[in-house]
Amino acid sequence: MTTSPQGAITDLISIPQLLGQVRVQMAFDFLDRAAEETTADLIEICEIPAPPFKEQARALLLRSRFEQLNLKNVHLDAEGNVIGVRSGASDDPTVVISAHLDTVFPEGTDVRVRREGIRLLAPGIGDNVSGLAALIALAKALKYSDVRTRGSLIFVATVGEEGEGDLRGARYLFTKGPLAGHIDAFISLDGPGIERITHQALGSRRYRVSIIGPGGHSWGDFGIVNPVYALGRAIARFSTYPVPDSPRTTYNIGVIQSGKSVNSIPQIASMDVDLRSASIGEIAKMEAFLKRVVHEAISEENTQRALSGTRLRGEMKLIGDRPSGETPADSPIVQVAIKASRALGIEPRLDRSSTDANIPISLGIPAITIGSGGSSGSSHSLHEWYDPTGRELGLKRALLILLSLVGIES
Repeated sequence: MTTSPQGAITDLISIPQLLGQVRVQMAFDFLDRAAEETTADLIEICEIPAPPFKEQARALLLRSRFEQLNLKNVHLDAEGNVIGVRSGASDDPTVVISAHLDTVFPEGTDVRVRREGIRLLAPGIGDNVSGLAALIALAKALKYSDVRTRGSLIFVATVGEEGEGDLRGARYLFTKGPLAGHIDAFISLDGPGIERITHQALGSRRYRVSIIGPGGHSWGDFGIVNPVYALGRAIARFSTYPVPDSPRTTYNIGVIQSGKSVNSIPQIASMDVDLRSASIGEIAKMEAFLKRVVHEAISEENTQRALSGTRLRGEMKLIGDRPSGETPADSPIVQVAIKASRALGIEPRLDRSSTDANIPISLGIPAITIGSGGSSGSSHSLHEWYDPTGRELGLKRALLILLSLVGIES
């Protein structure tokens, strides 16, 4: 097993060779037998809230689990990521297997799990509690089977993958943390499924647009500028932006905030805007259009209510900037993921998405994101559900990919 100076893995253990190893089959057997145990882990993790920027309680549970599984140097880094090391014969290569801790749901959301038949329902249970439970299941399978690896495996539960977290956990891991410059490959477990191999990073930029005025009383100050009116015009115009079909490009206004009472003219109105595209150039075009319609909307409100002597002003703050890029489809990490899938009877599907893998991909480090098995629906909603049926196949695929990259000792 060798790596290039840039960290690209250039030699792999073949999938047929791995499948012929007794200890690999022992690990597979464990994953089959431990299905209920994995579901119990899933429920326990889910019922510990991990709202944006407040993942510590869930992180402490993962730290405890990593310690119980005899991972070494278990700790929370300066950004809040949970890290545990399963050392190999050397650190060549060093491969990270990761899942994110955070959910999109605010503090106070009821995250208790309830059952409807085989389905488990709770906010965040598919994205990404299923990935965290898979992370633990893989560590358990390796411990049970006592697979000895040539290189080292780093288990990581990251913070800040969702929303305004802006991939802060992965960003720290690869750019500032002690492991920066020492990771040769990265696999992220994010959500359910068994076919997906995400090797293309979907770039995005997110803005908070604020329109600010003097504010006042709805009766006594009637006629002054109103930031809500301007924001409404801007939203209506921006929603007409003609996105191309190729490269695929999307936009969304996900949060609107303003006002304190029905009889007050607000001082501020704001919206959070998400711009995504497979092309950075298309994102730049949307940014320019957004700035233009906001400027026009403010100017119109100022002109319409000029006699009041009041004026609005606007601010645009960048609140998220996710890099794009691609791990080539013919790279070793993507090819081994394809071969591992097919060896298990899975027809893989290559795709593009925004995940923790955006960061290593943008740095030229081989990285993919895969599903952790099972199925789910209503992601990012209070009605989110997860069905563990078939999860073991996803776990086995992840294990084969990991061991092919890191190598095993006979």
